[in-house]
Amino acid sequence: MAEKSSFSATTSVQPSVLTKFGAKHVSYAHTVCAYSAFLLALAVGCYTHYYKIVRNEHFGYPIEWFPSVSATTGDRYPARAIFQILIALTSGPRFALVVLWYLYTTRSSYSSSRGFGKFLLIVGILRTVSCGGWVYITSTDDHLTHDITMITYLVCTLPWQLGVIYTSARNNPQALKWRRILTAAFFTTLPPMIYYFLQHKVQKVPGAYTTYAFFEWSLILYDVAFDAVTALDFQTFELAVVDVSGGHAGAVPVTKEGSSKIGSPEDSISPSFLRSLVNLRGYVSEVYLAFVFWSMLTSLALLIWYFPLWHMGISGYEAFLLITISPMVLGIRPLRRVMAKYRGVFHILSLVGLASYLQQDPALRLTMTACGLGLSVTTWMATWFEARAHVGSLERSILIWGVGLLMHNVVKMAWWTENPIWPIMHAANGGWNEIGIVLAFVASIEVIIRDVTSPTAPEHDLSESTSSSPISPGANGSGNSSWLMAASGFGAVLFALHSMYTDSSAIMRYTVDGYPNYGPEPIPWGVATITALTGGLLVSSSRRLTTSPAYYVVGCLACAAFYCFSAWKAYYAGLVLGFYLMSVMPALARAITTHPPFKTLFTAFMVYNLLCLAHVWVVAYAFVPAGVYLRERIHWVLGAVMFLIGCGVVNARKQATWDVQFKKMVQLHIVKSARSLTRVASLFVVVASVLVAANRSFSAVTPAPYHPAEKSFNAAIWTIHFALDDDMWASEMRMRDVIQELELDVVGLLESDTMRIIMGNRDWAQFLAEDLGYYVDYGPSTMKHTWGCLMLSKFPILKSEHHLLPSPVGELACAIHATLDVYGQPVDFIVSHNGQEEDPEDRRLQTTELARVMRTSPNPFVFLGYVVTKPKQPLYYTLFDDGDMNDIDPTDWDRWCQYIGYRGLRRVGYARVSHGKITDTEIQTGKFQVVETPRDYWKASYDRVDESQVPAGLRYPTMFRGRGVRGHRYHVFNEPRYFIH
Repeated sequence: MAEKSSFSATTSVQPSVLTKFGAKHVSYAHTVCAYSAFLLALAVGCYTHYYKIVRNEHFGYPIEWFPSVSATTGDRYPARAIFQILIALTSGPRFALVVLWYLYTTRSSYSSSRGFGKFLLIVGILRTVSCGGWVYITSTDDHLTHDITMITYLVCTLPWQLGVIYTSARNNPQALKWRRILTAAFFTTLPPMIYYFLQHKVQKVPGAYTTYAFFEWSLILYDVAFDAVTALDFQTFELAVVDVSGGHAGAVPVTKEGSSKIGSPEDSISPSFLRSLVNLRGYVSEVYLAFVFWSMLTSLALLIWYFPLWHMGISGYEAFLLITISPMVLGIRPLRRVMAKYRGVFHILSLVGLASYLQQDPALRLTMTACGLGLSVTTWMATWFEARAHVGSLERSILIWGVGLLMHNVVKMAWWTENPIWPIMHAANGGWNEIGIVLAFVASIEVIIRDVTSPTAPEHDLSESTSSSPISPGANGSGNSSWLMAASGFGAVLFALHSMYTDSSAIMRYTVDGYPNYGPEPIPWGVATITALTGGLLVSSSRRLTTSPAYYVVGCLACAAFYCFSAWKAYYAGLVLGFYLMSVMPALARAITTHPPFKTLFTAFMVYNLLCLAHVWVVAYAFVPAGVYLRERIHWVLGAVMFLIGCGVVNARKQATWDVQFKKMVQLHIVKSARSLTRVASLFVVVASVLVAANRSFSAVTPAPYHPAEKSFNAAIWTIHFALDDDMWASEMRMRDVIQELELDVVGLLESDTMRIIMGNRDWAQFLAEDLGYYVDYGPSTMKHTWGCLMLSKFPILKSEHHLLPSPVGELACAIHATLDVYGQPVDFIVSHNGQEEDPEDRRLQTTELARVMRTSPNPFVFLGYVVTKPKQPLYYTLFDDGDMNDIDPTDWDRWCQYIGYRGLRRVGYARVSHGKITDTEIQTGKFQVVETPRDYWKASYDRVDESQVPAGLRYPTMFRGRGVRGHRYHVFNEPRYFIH
């Protein structure tokens, strides 16, 4: 009895408040510590190491006279120590401020929902942690980590500041006014700051870094001041320290976790929180499986392309494209149900496509990839069709499919437009195939477990009553909707997304032009492409908008502008078009599920296949049957795509009203959850793309010639067979190695345009340019129907012009005519690829035009071209004599395709290097020196000299003598040749 009364006494103890203080003091402490950290570091740094901290990699005092934030806070003792100590003191109030804002907005002012409040809380914590990253890991310690955490901080600042403004109490107009002012000041400061940073980093403008530093310091002032405004909100908000024992320490029983209440709700995890975790886990797993689908889809045509590339025509392997019509088997209802019910198992089986990289034989690799894709696409379609009666589940699956495409873009950006789980990748060239398979297996197992433990109850299962009949609002099922229009629209939008938006730089290469109106660079503008696609997916839930006639007209106008313009104007149109296509995709995908699977899916994927073939026929017309009818008619393909999408939109519009009403009845919670997770995933995708772009930008090598002391340069021509080697592996890393070892300053690369479905929408030149330090001229755009010619240059490109050479019969020949700033002297270069041997008149006209361009230029000149003629034949004389050029070595009789010519320069040497199974064509290279009086060197001297008479800085590398390295060696004459001039 005594025990009982004692326990009762302890449980009736009233808590007592030991102390309390205003929450505004947290804001004061944060503001004082933060400003003190930066301003004291600035004062101490200037006092102790002024001349050192104002110096940068290009200039010092007095040209640069004000230090940047990073130089002030991260480079020198004692400023660095003072700064880090004060930032450590700031962290406590900072975390407290973030938590207080959550409590204030969700439980005091009620200006935010719990969900959005938690999102803002997570952003605030991530922002604070990333601040610690760039404060305590300086650029000297680890440049990459420092930059990533800095960019993460800046990226998180956008949702933090906008979110705080959005959740600010409207009865406190003073705080709201200051937040709007400071946010506007912060983000309007960013563009000029970035501009002056680029002026310093790229253009090396004197004094630009000092101007940049002022903008950088102003960001600090605005940032801290923004958070200081919380003092106005917290005027009536207090913090208290409570003794729950009421002054009787130890009298209250506690749980093992330390709670003062036994069995209270706080001791258990909320079921809704557990459901949220399960939903998140499932969402992430399915997004990864969607990424695997897009990876296999984009790799199929790339693998098929290898075979006609070597056969120089139809090979028979093109039939593997028809694997995409596999989903038509879903017309068999029991099979469809089995595949949907056990989708995780079929996703595991589809991984045979990823495992194909283990096979060395290209044909077997293609076969396995095709089987994997067939299983994957059929599984996705089965999932959609069996979910067609569950509007929420269907929308969730389609949104996930779209996020998978976004993820595919981000991953390709991180791998310089390759996909690390493609079958053309392996460990030697940067592949992560094993990791990709393991993650896909884990994701599939998660789907299996979730489907078994949480089976979806058949709510209003219309499929039970309609059998294979369409599901739609009409009394007879089909209403006024058309299966043919639905199928055509989905096939067209799938093709459009695949052909132009499976890589963030594709639309840039579709529309590139000559310098100086070159257009956007893949880094950083790939982020804008991904953001546009993300925005389109986010607005896709507004069916009244996305299926409206006016919106369709916007999409058509964007497509027309994309085709008609070039460079920046075309790119902006491409962003609008991408936004449009991504926004209508869910509606068109939803539409096909309301019709019989067999004929709908067969037609949809046949439309996709026919558009893929037309997309190839417009450029490969010289090698395919009936090619003449689609020759250079990409506008027909684009027009057909928009017409078919229009048919699909008209059909989807008829379903939009019914879908909205249906969602009100069933699975509204799934719709809300799917859209919320898609918004979070979209933010993650954009942030990830920003981090990838920043990493690539900061790690890119600055272009610089190999031998500036000798004022020499090494120029080369190489036909690289679309960066697929003889064994069907991506070859850019092997290309990188030999280009670096040969010390090539200017390289002409032919058969280089890989921004098509059949080449995987790749731009391997980005890797070479960033890893070795080159300026890039991509050559005629993908929209110009050529196989491509590309220039890499260590020297700035002053101007360039892209030529489509006369080609009345055969394949369209291309050329780049560029003027480079070579050690302060303008030197012209041509990189060209003439037509086939079977078209002599084409080759004559093309060579005549090249000779005209070279003859009319007043500058020293280097020709790097693919001519298709033997030495001393009529076309040879047309090129060199009519072009007022010198052959680099007229005694080299064993040439057929590639030639090097020059004038107005001192020719030092000439070498031919074997291809090393990267392609079937050798590397030809010539060494030159610029001279003060080019006219004295207009005509060549062909007197040769021994290598011992050539200065060491002008010699070719010795590693390629004898057997060479990795299959690359000097061949034909087995060594370089050197000349007087």
